[in-house]
Amino acid sequence: MVESWSFLDPLELNFRPLVVIELAKGTKEETIEWFTKRIVDKKANGGAQLLIKPLVTENGVENIYLVGASHLRLLLGAETVGLVKECNDNSMRTFTYSSRKTFKHFADDNHNFLTMAECQYIIKHELENLRAKDEKMIPGYPQAKLYPGKSIVRRLLTSGILIQIFPLHDREELKKLSHSWYGRVKVGYQPLDDIRCYFGETIALYFGFLEYFTFALIPMAVIGIPYYMFAWEDYDKYVMFATFNLLWSTVILEVWKRICAILTYRWGTLLMKRQFEEPRPGFHGVLGINPVTGREEPVYSSIKRQLRIYLVSLPFVCLCLYFSLYVMMIYFDLEQWALDYHKENESNFSSLMLYVPSIIYAVVIEIMNRIYRYAAEFLTSWENHRLESSYQNHLILKVLVFNFLNCFASLFYIAFVLFDMKLLRQSLATLLITSQILNQFAESLLPYWLQKRYNRRMRKRMCSKKTDMDLSLAEQVNMEKEMGTYLGTFDDYLELFLQFGYVSLFSCVYPLAAVFAVLNNITEIYSDALKMCRVYKRPFAEPTANIGVWQLAFETMSVISVVTNCILIGMSPEVDALFPDSKMDLVLTVALVEHLLLAIKFIMAFVIPDKPRDIQMKLAKLEFESLEALKQQVRAFQMQLHFSLNP
Repeated sequence: MVESWSFLDPLELNFRPLVVIELAKGTKEETIEWFTKRIVDKKANGGAQLLIKPLVTENGVENIYLVGASHLRLLLGAETVGLVKECNDNSMRTFTYSSRKTFKHFADDNHNFLTMAECQYIIKHELENLRAKDEKMIPGYPQAKLYPGKSIVRRLLTSGILIQIFPLHDREELKKLSHSWYGRVKVGYQPLDDIRCYFGETIALYFGFLEYFTFALIPMAVIGIPYYMFAWEDYDKYVMFATFNLLWSTVILEVWKRICAILTYRWGTLLMKRQFEEPRPGFHGVLGINPVTGREEPVYSSIKRQLRIYLVSLPFVCLCLYFSLYVMMIYFDLEQWALDYHKENESNFSSLMLYVPSIIYAVVIEIMNRIYRYAAEFLTSWENHRLESSYQNHLILKVLVFNFLNCFASLFYIAFVLFDMKLLRQSLATLLITSQILNQFAESLLPYWLQKRYNRRMRKRMCSKKTDMDLSLAEQVNMEKEMGTYLGTFDDYLELFLQFGYVSLFSCVYPLAAVFAVLNNITEIYSDALKMCRVYKRPFAEPTANIGVWQLAFETMSVISVVTNCILIGMSPEVDALFPDSKMDLVLTVALVEHLLLAIKFIMAFVIPDKPRDIQMKLAKLEFESLEALKQQVRAFQMQLHFSLNP
């Protein structure tokens, strides 16, 4: 990228643009001057001590600024955010500037010691921690109030002065990554380490989980094909398949924990200390004192928040769940109409009409899920949670409950109320396949097509302008700022969670579900990779040690699948015939088998360690060394105190 920066001051050719700041058009000069001064000022004066340059085009300065940092500043920032790097002895340790020589590949002239994603994460951290000192308002905007300790960037965002902050793509590195990732169709693993270096740990971990889950589905798919072909109506033959499914769902989730630990240890995030969580950007309240930090920040009554949750959010969620069930009953009316139509006509067209209600219902489900998602985000934001983690937990809970009922309620109703296994197979297949097609179109194909059209128009406009200036960087920034913003891995994990439900909940009824899931996930890997590289702005890297609350969500789904599959097997005519005299014996037997399988699941979860033995030993060694170092510091302090008191 350096060769494209000819517009920069020749004395500062080492300036490497990493992050773009876009201010609103018409932003007052005094605001721009104050903000840029705070970015450049030394840390001791409350600044970020970064480098900033305006993006110059043929039209002059367009309120777009490029932010970078010196090599020394980035190294000090790496220590501040607690990055973990590999040492010369192959151990992983928290980076400190004083011990920088002990880290592998470090050299004073090696500017690639930190990845570009890590550099951008450091700059983002420094910008977000720019805080007001004595200012009462943003200069030029009296309505944008400030108070000591308030995040300046967050106030600029909420006031509409700051449009966006995003990291720049490295076009050469992106080209290499694209070629090795999705540029050619191949059978093999994804370049997870390269993805992590470019996009950060959170996104790399998602793609690692997607790849692992796809490979884990292959045994289920291979076993499901012969069961589908040769034992379609014999439910008693599905007992072994369902049992394998239940044990499989436990094993894959436990093995994933181990793989996740291996990846995050290698990337350093398994050892990163969790920083004290700052209030989220949307949190508001009366200015008060935080009893933990002693800093001034907004304070909001937890009682008011609980009242909003239980008196507004909870009733709204219940109302949405009722509406979802109402739509489901309309779907069953359509199914009955299609069945009656087929009985009257008995034609190929009437046979096709049998699938129309399920397809319509699948489309309606996707629309309802997306509309509800916006409502859930609004409600969760209105609840005014102080921490981002609390906000995310409440949002995920709302969305998971609705999506679970919306997607699976009809299947439970068909299985346990209508007892119609043929309709259950048909509905499961239609919902699964239709939802996969819709997701591929809405999440990848449509955004890619729209972005490609915009890029084509932008290139034509740039090429038509006659100028002697090298516009490659300006063109890149202007193209990237109009790209869509990647909103995180929430929707991607949600899609996999629902897919896992389709595969595991009713495996004994439709064993081909795993086959369609594998086919979908193979295309998902390529379409998501294309989406990250070509459709969206580059997201900031976010260190993470695991997939978070989604691990619990998948484990909960696997427990529910034990119950549903045991009941379905108990309902089969062959099993029912084994208890002709007493249905109570059948119920007790099914309950016993269910409890036995659950016990096996929990025993397996307990027996399989979450971390491999070698990583456990490395973590224990690091903890021991940290304790020994702390003891030495205490002894040195005691000796110093002793000599000062007894000269």
